[in-house]
Amino acid sequence: MKIESLQNKKVKEWSKLKEKKYRDETNTFIIEGEHLIEEAKKRGCIKETISMREEMDSDYIVTKEIMKKITSQVTLPNQIAICEKQKEHDPFGNILILDGIQDPGNLGTIIRSAVAFSYDTIILSEDSVDLYNEKVIRSTEGMIFHINIIRRNLQKELAKMKKLNYYIYGTNVVNGKKISDCQFHQKKAILIGNEGNGVKKELQNYFDETIYIPMNQQCESLNAAISASIIMYESESRK
Repeated sequence: MKIESLQNKKVKEWSKLKEKKYRDETNTFIIEGEHLIEEAKKRGCIKETISMREEMDSDYIVTKEIMKKITSQVTLPNQIAICEKQKEHDPFGNILILDGIQDPGNLGTIIRSAVAFSYDTIILSEDSVDLYNEKVIRSTEGMIFHINIIRRNLQKELAKMKKLNYYIYGTNVVNGKKISDCQFHQKKAILIGNEGNGVKKELQNYFDETIYIPMNQQCESLNAAISASIIMYESESRK
């Protein structure tokens, strides 16, 4: 179907998906670009596709002006898609817990690393950045479709994990064990804190062990995505 009017009902609906409120109301979100669309197709979560080119296999063909209204990118994508949000499943396997992550690029990178290093579930705190923020989606490079990601009250989830005999690791530069000296348990959960403030004090009570990444004294800290990636890699190589 071809759409040429900016006032078309569909166009108005699509452009609203740049807002979190509307993504939550409709339980849908936008993905942009052929690579992301290919990954979404593998999961069967695409509702409709939109393109500026008639030769592309899309549900809707739109003008350049309409694509500008829908997308948040400066360079217009050839194709975008509307997807249903991922279904949430109870935590399982290797678990990464994120407390108050705010930067969309950090979250996207963490998701990519989690898939790369065989983590099965990511638990986001209720005050973390929206999973379906367009910058998060782009940064995942499609890996958002290959991992279980849920948003929960972390205290409640940590209490449940304790009952399920998960061994919970957290970061602590002062009192933590050097990561190279750590033997990771098979049933593990790793808790990564906010970029500026670290892990909330009330959550630290659930740690079974604290770890740190040694580095040159000239560098004060690593960002959350780099720290999470290193720890996930090490946790799988030191089982």
